[in-house]
Amino acid sequence: MKCPYCEKTERQNKVGKTVAGSQRYKCMYCQRKYTPNPKPRGYPPELRQKALQMYVDGLNYRRVARHLNISHQTVYDWVRQSAERLPPPPQPEEVSTVELDEMYSFVGNKKTGSTS
Repeated sequence: MKCPYCEKTERQNKVGKTVAGSQRYKCMYCQRKYTPNPKPRGYPPELRQKALQMYVDGLNYRRVARHLNISHQTVYDWVRQSAERLPPPPQPEEVSTVELDEMYSFVGNKKTGSTS
């Protein structure tokens, strides 16, 4: 093994394994621990694309998560991150006329009182 910090190859001792099962080493020169071949973390990109496609097709977060056996919060985070990467929608140059239909407003107080 070669220490990624001090580049020494001597006195590299095994010091256990990670939770994922990768072997850990400790360099006795610089006293740092490292994992030479860490296992990849997270979900594969294909699963992320499938979740986004299912959401775009109309499924809600929880249903997508149920189908893919992942957390609904993970699906929500993936959708939010992909939405942030989209370009902003086009803005109109200048608005000259605005038309409103069936606008309700209350002047003063709403007339709500007891019903008895």
